[in-house]
Amino acid sequence: MPRPLPPTELYAAERAVVLVSCLLSCLGSSLLLCTHALWPELRTRPRQLLLYLSLADLLSALSYFYGVLQDFDRTSWDCVLQGALSTFSNTSSFFWTMAIALYLYLTIVRGSPTGAGLLCCFHTVSWGVPLCITVAAVALKKIGYDASNVSVGWCWVNFDAEDRVLWMLLTGKVWEILAYVTLPVLYILIKKHINRAHAALSEYRPILSRTPLQPRTSIADKKLILIPVIFIILRIWSTVRFILTLCNSPAVQNSVLVVLHGIGNTFQGGANCIMFVLCTRVVRARLLSSLCCCRYDDSSWPSTRSSSTRQRPDPAGSEDVPDPERTKPLLSST
Repeated sequence: MPRPLPPTELYAAERAVVLVSCLLSCLGSSLLLCTHALWPELRTRPRQLLLYLSLADLLSALSYFYGVLQDFDRTSWDCVLQGALSTFSNTSSFFWTMAIALYLYLTIVRGSPTGAGLLCCFHTVSWGVPLCITVAAVALKKIGYDASNVSVGWCWVNFDAEDRVLWMLLTGKVWEILAYVTLPVLYILIKKHINRAHAALSEYRPILSRTPLQPRTSIADKKLILIPVIFIILRIWSTVRFILTLCNSPAVQNSVLVVLHGIGNTFQGGANCIMFVLCTRVVRARLLSSLCCCRYDDSSWPSTRSSSTRQRPDPAGSEDVPDPERTKPLLSST
């Protein structure tokens, strides 16, 4: 491999932007955790998986925040600790993101039963594989200072390691690239299946195509498209800098790329919060009600007492990603 590039110098403005992104991601992940804890009726299985993704994103944002704040210039004990935490949480985030897509595919498209066994498998893979990789990397002293050419101030794979490319792949990049391929394929298959089910249902019940349900399902369909798109938009910059580093290109030190890389790696928790809290009607209404200390009438969302016997709140929200349980009647018509 050619001689590595000199370290990338981080400017104060670049660090400030990335630190703000870390804080917003921490806030977004915390908000997702709070909504799960406060409202049990919103705890559907997809949102339960989203909870574990939020935990990984929160740990990732916290470790990145410390790394950017320190802006390491050499390998030290806290550099190794921060690098290990970010490696574990970042890799785990990839696995949980793919686990959510796989769960929706299995339940909506395949109609496979999903019980505790599948959830246990997700936990084993999404926590176990990153943990094993991280422990091996630390034990073999592969985590350390990386000159900020494949990071933004934080520590990752030691740039002095001869097999650093292999460990960069194992500790993140190979799973990141796998997610680029897996997520679009799974969500496209889910969307096509839902569209076919809608078309079949409309053929037998034409009146349904003119009901108010159509805008809600269209919003959910848009979310199915946005999930892989947002993931790729956020993560692609770190892959670009990784490739540029392999090519030994000085463009890896471009300030715009550095900032985009920093935001993309740290803002996943904030993006999930925007999609699944702020852009989900039921969760948003309950959150605003809690913040403003006022009650919404029944037209906004069902109250917890007077209407609980008549109507149960929709746990996933009419604008959320389609819940497999609500999709089953639709799928049976096909």
